[in-house]
Amino acid sequence: MMDFIADPAKVGDADSYRYFEDGLLVVEQGKVVAFGEAKALLPDLAPGTEVVSHHNGLLMPGFIDTHVHYPQTEMIASYGEQLLQWLEQYTYPTEAQFADRQKAADVAGFFLDLLLDGGTTTAMVFGTVHKASVDAFFEQAQQRNLRMICGKVLQDSNSPDNLSDDVESGYLDSKALIEQWHNKDRLAYAVTPRFAPSCSIEQMEMAAQLMREYPDIYMQTHLSESKQEVAWVKDLFPQHQGYLDVYDHCGLLGKRSVLAHGVHMLDEECRTMAHYGSSIAHSPTSNLFLGSGLFNQVQAQQHDMHYALATDVGAGTSFSLLRTMAEAYKVQQLRGNSLTPFKSFYLATLAGAESLDLTDRLGNFEVGKEADFIVLDYDATPLSKRRIAKCQTLAEKLFVLMMLGDERHVGATYILGEKVR
Repeated sequence: MMDFIADPAKVGDADSYRYFEDGLLVVEQGKVVAFGEAKALLPDLAPGTEVVSHHNGLLMPGFIDTHVHYPQTEMIASYGEQLLQWLEQYTYPTEAQFADRQKAADVAGFFLDLLLDGGTTTAMVFGTVHKASVDAFFEQAQQRNLRMICGKVLQDSNSPDNLSDDVESGYLDSKALIEQWHNKDRLAYAVTPRFAPSCSIEQMEMAAQLMREYPDIYMQTHLSESKQEVAWVKDLFPQHQGYLDVYDHCGLLGKRSVLAHGVHMLDEECRTMAHYGSSIAHSPTSNLFLGSGLFNQVQAQQHDMHYALATDVGAGTSFSLLRTMAEAYKVQQLRGNSLTPFKSFYLATLAGAESLDLTDRLGNFEVGKEADFIVLDYDATPLSKRRIAKCQTLAEKLFVLMMLGDERHVGATYILGEKVR
């Protein structure tokens, strides 16, 4: 059993985590009440307490995906385009279908089950421009008792007619969704301007107005994903200093603001992100698939800019954060940097909770936190079983899991202490 208590890049690997070779997690009414060495905790369990054993595996907090598009589930692995062309050819036609509430509910349920299969227990999720897409998503998440964040996409510029709203309708639909779903059970709302090119200044300012009216909602959008996109933003908003300055000017940055990608950022933009406490959702499989670029981990860490992992399906090529870790490692290799296995698993767990301002509820096994956790199976495939047998240290085992692992290696997924997968 292991969890993280700090960023390995700041305190060193050895001081970043807790590990118990034979660990016990004690859960009551969906919350963690104790954790540690099994031999120390077992004698204190009340008579009749059910004890569930998982052998030759690793129990850890559930994975947290900080950026993913549920409506793009059925268009994953669409061939041959880079970002802007890919949006026009594949994304927009697919998302237009989500005006149909039944279609949205069907895909949302399938999407959430895929997340759970891969050990992801919390995610920040894009809907579409249609209010029904978010209603359907929240209903499916509520049925599964999941902690999820979602929002209706805002886009009133440079968008197809069947995926466009306006400032007034965007405000009214978003407000209605906030009133209905935000802080209901384990759900939360994110105001969701798609990205600067698809939004007028007036619409982004309206999004910021909602953030002021409801100070504990989230904001999610995209930032500096591809060079072509960055150049387009410069043409559309020449009065601003850069891409991030558009959002800053409109009042969209804050502690609960998560911006996907951040591949092509200036140092000043990183400092601004750190100043506000906003976070980047690092999406390596998507960035590689679309040829968008390689995230600069060293730059982010130099400026103390927070980031965590994200799958970004459907441009992302897997729902598995284990596979996402593998690609994040390769991205840093291409940049001449290193990504340790401890940092990788931190980015998929505690860092995600930090990005989503949920460390009081999720991210590790502190007493009182919600008991969403997974069991990773060392023996899930013949290859991983044989390779793990050669490992001498925890770091080696983690590295094998992140490089060879996928949904098969998630032996069990628990939500509030109840096994759901």
